[in-house]
Amino acid sequence: MSTQNSPEVYVPTEIYGPDGTDVPVAPRRRHRYWLHLLLLALTFFTTLVVGARLEWNFLVGLPPFTLGNEIFPLREALRGSHLLLGLPFSLTLMLILLAHELGHYLFCVRYGVSATLPFFIPFPTLIGTLGAFIRIRSPLRSRAVLFDIGIAGPIAGFVVALAVLIFSLGLSRVAPIGALPPDIQLGYPLIFHLVRKSLVAIGYAHGLAGVPLSRLYLHPVAIAAWVGMFATSLNLLPGGQLDGGHIVFAVSPRAHKTVSRLTILALIPLAFFFWTGWLVWAVLLRLSGMRHPSVPVWPEITTGRRWLAVCALLMLVLTFAYIPISPGGGQQSLLEYLQLLIAPLRHWHVFH
Repeated sequence: MSTQNSPEVYVPTEIYGPDGTDVPVAPRRRHRYWLHLLLLALTFFTTLVVGARLEWNFLVGLPPFTLGNEIFPLREALRGSHLLLGLPFSLTLMLILLAHELGHYLFCVRYGVSATLPFFIPFPTLIGTLGAFIRIRSPLRSRAVLFDIGIAGPIAGFVVALAVLIFSLGLSRVAPIGALPPDIQLGYPLIFHLVRKSLVAIGYAHGLAGVPLSRLYLHPVAIAAWVGMFATSLNLLPGGQLDGGHIVFAVSPRAHKTVSRLTILALIPLAFFFWTGWLVWAVLLRLSGMRHPSVPVWPEITTGRRWLAVCALLMLVLTFAYIPISPGGGQQSLLEYLQLLIAPLRHWHVFH
């Protein structure tokens, strides 16, 4: 995307860096509000269509991803008031995506870093979108600024997704005995198992006691929480220009290339033994992950931020699933299998 927009004239405000010293404020650039709003509206529509199918399947007692003959059930969803059924899924998913991107954006504003508003990406995947991204258009003045901007998104997205998961998991239903397997089976990260056990322990979801998550028909809002957790794990992969890569660079610039290579090497056997989609991420990291925007090496980040990096690693462990998506009982067509591969694509933060 072009960065040649004419800057607006404005009066700078005083902004302080993480170490308390004055830092210059990056010039503001004109936002293309019409483009942000257009993409937002289109993504709302595509996720609404998918959400309508998910809600209908849930109400009639079918597995969430019962695809029939269509990946993107546009004609079915547009019949009568069916489209309104997609509101819970669409609004929840977009809230989680927005929380993640606003986490980045608000810290850009805090440190005077020029960045765009979030761009949402409408696309006919299994969830109706490829996520969202912001574009950072000015240099980062310290490793602390890089760290804070990089980690703010995953924390914000994880917190919102966790709140949604706690609320919605108990709304899910147990599949009846003898029910046909779903066309697509979701894999559940550790956080889902912990939340299920916690809800059962406090008596909120007695119906989930002793029931494996694979036997649940997730409520559409819980599916949105699943997407949020999966997106968090992808973004926290420690390599390249993913959020996890920014965190690694902020903690140790010299280790960034090595850690990125090790991440790629780890994804290859995961793709071979568990889920082929990890190969896509290994290739993406290899194509753009060896380089990182220049950030001053000194000063180092504080001890508190290093502990936050440990928290980011814990979030990765809680949200990571070895087999996030897999075919159900039947064989998948080539188109459907490609959908499985591209469905989790989230965003790549663009630095200039």
